[in-house]
Amino acid sequence: MALSNNVIGAINFVAVLLSIPIIGAGIWLSTEPDNSCINILQWPVIILGILILVVALAGLVGGFWRIPWLLIFYMVAMLVLIILLACLVVFVYMVTVRGHGHIEPSRSYLEYKLDDFSGFLRRRVRSTYKWERIRTCLSSTSMCAELNQSYRMAQDFFNAHITPLQSGCCKPPTECGYTFVNPTYWISPINTAADMDCLAWSNEQTQLCYSCDSCKAGLLANLKKEWRRADIILLITLVALIWVYLIGCCAFRNAKTEDLFRKYKQGYT
Repeated sequence: MALSNNVIGAINFVAVLLSIPIIGAGIWLSTEPDNSCINILQWPVIILGILILVVALAGLVGGFWRIPWLLIFYMVAMLVLIILLACLVVFVYMVTVRGHGHIEPSRSYLEYKLDDFSGFLRRRVRSTYKWERIRTCLSSTSMCAELNQSYRMAQDFFNAHITPLQSGCCKPPTECGYTFVNPTYWISPINTAADMDCLAWSNEQTQLCYSCDSCKAGLLANLKKEWRRADIILLITLVALIWVYLIGCCAFRNAKTEDLFRKYKQGYT
C-alpha cells in the first residue's frame, strides 16, 4: 500500500507540473496588447490552471500521507477539470476556425474583413460601448508609431509583413486607393465609396482607422493567431493530464486491492 501511495503521489506531482503550462498560457495571453484590451480568454485559462494546480496538490498530499478521502476528492475533481479543459480546447478551436486574410495586389500584408470571423468573436467587438473601451486601449499602444520608425518608403511598407492589427488599424484599406505619405499618414483617396472604412480613416494619429471595421477584423485575426497557439499548449497538456489521470486511477485501484488483500490475510491468520 505504501508503495502504491508513493506512486500516486509521484503521479500527482506530474499533474502539478502540468498545471504550469496552462497558467503560463493564460499569463502569456494577458501580456499581449490585443488580449489585454479585450479580456476574454486569459482569465478562464488562468483560473482553470490554478484549479488544476490546487486539485493536483490535494492528490499529492493524499497520496504521500495516505488520506483516502483526499484521493477520492482528487479523482472526482480532476475528472471534472479535465472535462472543462477539453471543452475549452474544443471551444477555442471552433471560434477560431473561421477568419482569414485577403491578398491585395502589390501588397505583402493581408487585409481582413469582419464578416469572415465567427459570430462569437464578432459579438465581442460589435457593441459600440465595448469597442470604445477596446479602441481607447489599442490607441494607447505604440504599434502604429512603430511602423513610422521602421518604414520610410512606400515600397518598403508595401512589402512588409505587418501584423493583422497593424494592417487593420494603422492604415486605410487598400481598396480605398489612398496615397502613401508614411505608414500612418495617407492622402487623396481614389474610391471613398468602396467601403465605409474609407470614410472612417483619419490622419489624426489618435484616430487613424481605430473606428474601422477593418481594425475590429485585424484585432480578431490577431486574437485568432494567439488563441490557436494557446490552444495547442492546452491540447498537449490535456492529453498529458488524461494520461496521468488514467495512470493515477490504476494506481489507486491497485492500492485499494492491496489494502483489501492485506486485510483479508490478517483476518485469515
